[in-house]
Amino acid sequence: MTDYHGHRLRVGLAVPSTNTTVQPECELLQPPGVTNHTGRVSIRQRRITTEKDFLEHVQAMRDGMGDAIDRVCSAQVDHVIMGVALEAFWGGVKQAAELQDGLEQRAGVGISMGSTATVAALRAYGIEKIAVLTPHMPRGDEQVRDYFLEAGFDVLRLIGLKCPSPIEIAHTTGPRMRSALRELDGDDAEAIVQVGTNLPAMDICAQAEPWLGKPVLAINAVTYWDALRRCGIHDRIYSHGRILEEH
Repeated sequence: MTDYHGHRLRVGLAVPSTNTTVQPECELLQPPGVTNHTGRVSIRQRRITTEKDFLEHVQAMRDGMGDAIDRVCSAQVDHVIMGVALEAFWGGVKQAAELQDGLEQRAGVGISMGSTATVAALRAYGIEKIAVLTPHMPRGDEQVRDYFLEAGFDVLRLIGLKCPSPIEIAHTTGPRMRSALRELDGDDAEAIVQVGTNLPAMDICAQAEPWLGKPVLAINAVTYWDALRRCGIHDRIYSHGRILEEH
């Protein structure tokens, strides 16, 4: 028997409990016959102001990802998107690949993560020189920068918005994000990359592409694109970023 609503593809979203952005943004990207099903990583709401707070948050995320995958996979999904960002970059290319492999073994289906999906999108465009927007504190920015450098990209500029807690990332205003994109832009940057899955930047990034004249890759759009294409869904999705329209 075929799933009535998800007869083409069932996508699992493994998302932190404090994240209020991944689910609504991914719902905007569903082609006909594709459904999304969300499992939550239980995370305590807390302010992150010290190095200790930051490392404890990262570890809590890693500890909870397996259980979230188990829950969402009980819906017999065909593919899982890890709606976490920083953990997907942590420790560099090798550690991210090991994390992805381990999660795929646990899920029994393919896994899309923001780090590897963004690399795939940049390579689809043949891009090497990037600027990066994050919601993170400096330690998180360091991990993101190091990942992209190790993956072979030139990180020309990076702005971290220093959001004080995971849930407050979703409170970032449109003017603040647009201002950061303008500051990151330059003739030397071939693309701007936005990371941080709770940063509500998908449509702002899409709107910025015409006036910046280059790809502005929002992590949630890119990760959903990666999931669709890896599962053989090649529908063009408009108004939410060039990557979904052009590749």
